[in-house]
Amino acid sequence: MTMDDWKVRWEKAWPQALSLWSPWLRLSAPAFATTSQEAEALGMAGSLACFGIEDKSVKINLPLLAGQNLLECPVEILAHEIGHHVLAPGNLLDHFRILATVRQAIPTLEAQAPWVANLWTDLVVNDRLQRTSGLDLAALYRKMDPSSGQVWALYLRIYERLWDLPRGSIAPLPATLDSIELFEADAWLGSRTVRVYRDDPVTGAGRFACLLLAWLARDKEEAKALSELWQDAKTAATGAQVPAGIANIEPQKPIHPSEDSRVCPSEDSEDPPGAKAADSEGQTLVPWEIGELLRLGGLKVSDAEVAVMWYREKALQHLVHPPSRKMPASPDPLPEGLDPWEMGDPLERLDIFQSLLRSPRLVPGITTVARHWGEQPSTADHLEPIDLDLYVDSSGSMPDPVRSVSHLALAGAIVALSALRRGARVQVTLWSGKGQCLRTPGFVREERDILSVLCSHFGGSTTFPLHALRKTWLETPPRRRAHILHISDDGLSTLFDPDERGNSGRDLAAKALEAACGGGTMVLQLNQWALANGSTRQFLETARAQGWAIHPITDWESLMDFARDFSRAQVREAKVNS
Repeated sequence: MTMDDWKVRWEKAWPQALSLWSPWLRLSAPAFATTSQEAEALGMAGSLACFGIEDKSVKINLPLLAGQNLLECPVEILAHEIGHHVLAPGNLLDHFRILATVRQAIPTLEAQAPWVANLWTDLVVNDRLQRTSGLDLAALYRKMDPSSGQVWALYLRIYERLWDLPRGSIAPLPATLDSIELFEADAWLGSRTVRVYRDDPVTGAGRFACLLLAWLARDKEEAKALSELWQDAKTAATGAQVPAGIANIEPQKPIHPSEDSRVCPSEDSEDPPGAKAADSEGQTLVPWEIGELLRLGGLKVSDAEVAVMWYREKALQHLVHPPSRKMPASPDPLPEGLDPWEMGDPLERLDIFQSLLRSPRLVPGITTVARHWGEQPSTADHLEPIDLDLYVDSSGSMPDPVRSVSHLALAGAIVALSALRRGARVQVTLWSGKGQCLRTPGFVREERDILSVLCSHFGGSTTFPLHALRKTWLETPPRRRAHILHISDDGLSTLFDPDERGNSGRDLAAKALEAACGGGTMVLQLNQWALANGSTRQFLETARAQGWAIHPITDWESLMDFARDFSRAQVREAKVNS
């Protein structure tokens, strides 16, 4: 049979493979590569088969399957690929959750995480097909060219344990095996892990990866060679957008299955049968780690893009309403009478209907009239949101939002996105040393413009950008009121230094606060040393005298409480004033 003949046979097997999972399941028809050139065009060169989560696709490399003696197994392989869409990983977020859990469980071998995650999901899918669908997956693995490596031997021995097959019935044991007892023990642990966590593949993936770590370390070359061939999740995330919820991925602390009471229950165990083992809480992934995870899974994203996404998702959990004030609605037009319309008057004022009622002949200045309009005051009020002018310190004492969690950036995102939610505009200024100033293009309503500034970092010296404050409120002041918010530490005292023109920064700050008309707040992280410093105390006293609200905090985590309470307090004040 030619490759085209095999393609026809595999196409006919597709409906049967679908029916093994559900008669109502709908997926797009698989793509078959009959030559290496077609496989490369499909993005699966070197892989036997692939699936794509975003486009719900299945791709089959027929020439490579022929090299592994697998062309006679169309239903088994197609049903296996469908299982990745239905069972494990099932969706894009779980795909990255499994990958994150595996990556944390195999330190120093993180590059192998996609393959190890793929082996785990293959185990879950194949076990389901073997037990419930009547397929002989064991025969499929017997047809493949055997590998002499220990990792692959352990993997196949797990299948033998799952399906109660004699040792060596799928593949012979490798001659390089050091301890048959350890080999058998780990194969039993692997099969138990599949049985226990078949409905929780994310948790089970970490157990399986811990089990496989020692074997991967023994034979890295074998693992590398096998990962290039037998990895159908290679293109799982191709063409996908970053899934919502990725910022909240918190991989569980890796646990070896031998330490899991569900996998290895003991007589004196207090856990009832079927109870889930209590895992230690995982460590929250910072933006750069999320970026590494996404790139490991096949997405092409920059650290800056990931940071914007990360802080946005975290901020959305804490959004509050920004301040607003009541404003009288626009008056309604009221027709009051008619005035003569003469040549030279605006044409749009001519009332043709009333003029024709006076005379069928239009004579300018004699028969033509214009409607006279008055105004009727409106009794309805509307809320005018107060804009936000946000200044965030980005000097060397502040964390980089990409490399670690920056509570300054997160608090700024919470307050800014809350303002956008109620219709306000936001201007963000990130500052550090002299000449180090990054701003949004004025007061904007674009989330990306705001978050891109907040997620940037200078890490330089500390000099407040007085020219930015002066330009906003003294040279080209906006029409609407705004609240000026500073997030910094004692370095904000440079606000009162002279600007580049020699003008007093103290006077400039007072004039800006008066021009903004919406109040001003300084959130300052101050330790005992800063509070004891005479110049800092003088700065705070002068700022309070000008009308700035001072909110000292002892640690950056407290910014979260401030960000949630800030807008609520302003709303209450706006209602009282209205």
